[in-house]
Amino acid sequence: MDFNRVNQLIEKTENTLDGAVKFNKNEELFVGVDLGTAYIVLVVLNKEKQPIACEMKFAQVLRDGLVVDYIGALNIVRELKEKIEKRLGVELYKAAIAVPPGTSDGDAKTHKYVVEGAGMEVVKVLDEPTAANAVLQIEDGVIIDIGGGTTGISILKDGKVVYTADEATGGTHLSLVIAGNYKVKFEEAEKMKMDKEKQRELLPIVRPVIQKVSTIIKENIKDYGIDDIYLVGGTCCFEGIEEIIEKETGIRTRKPSNPFLVTPLGISMNCCS
Repeated sequence: MDFNRVNQLIEKTENTLDGAVKFNKNEELFVGVDLGTAYIVLVVLNKEKQPIACEMKFAQVLRDGLVVDYIGALNIVRELKEKIEKRLGVELYKAAIAVPPGTSDGDAKTHKYVVEGAGMEVVKVLDEPTAANAVLQIEDGVIIDIGGGTTGISILKDGKVVYTADEATGGTHLSLVIAGNYKVKFEEAEKMKMDKEKQRELLPIVRPVIQKVSTIIKENIKDYGIDDIYLVGGTCCFEGIEEIIEKETGIRTRKPSNPFLVTPLGISMNCCS
């Protein structure tokens, strides 16, 4: 995998958080909506599939990757859509979405209804690790997407997904452990978890949760001869998580500069009917 290419694309996306990039208003745009347990993210690409705008908002309208507050989710997606439309000066008509591996058809439809309720036609629904690989472009290995509520696993051989799984363990569990240890509210624990300066201090506290995730990974990939683990998802931004997973699994573990943006980017790349 070409980490330089991936990190450059991520950096371009980060740069669009503060302002839109110039583009031809008549060209086709690719939109991805990532309904996460902790954040909802909307990414827009131009016809060359380069980022031109990105908006995100902290939200707790999903639990373990499933929508539990439909109206809340719909309102946030609509808000992000309107912000980007104002920045770009165009209307967004269609979008792609992704769900955790193994999500039932009924739950996947709820994700779809949220985005359609916000005013965009959903033209593609895919699983999150597969979306991530549109950015990573891995031929062989395993993509681990650790979000707020779930850990998604996608094993690839010769560029094709041969196995997927999803377990209800993720960043929310790290926050709960932090909240219990410091006797603070969950929201305060979330802020502590995302503070880069505190993450090394917090690492011993959340280590058991990361070890549990490592066990889940190890169990799911044991029959596939995996040489490399690639981490994506917001929880993988936590400093040192890759070191623990590599130690526990015995497999080289790598992550891009900002694992959080990989899946939203990949979702938008798949916005084609």
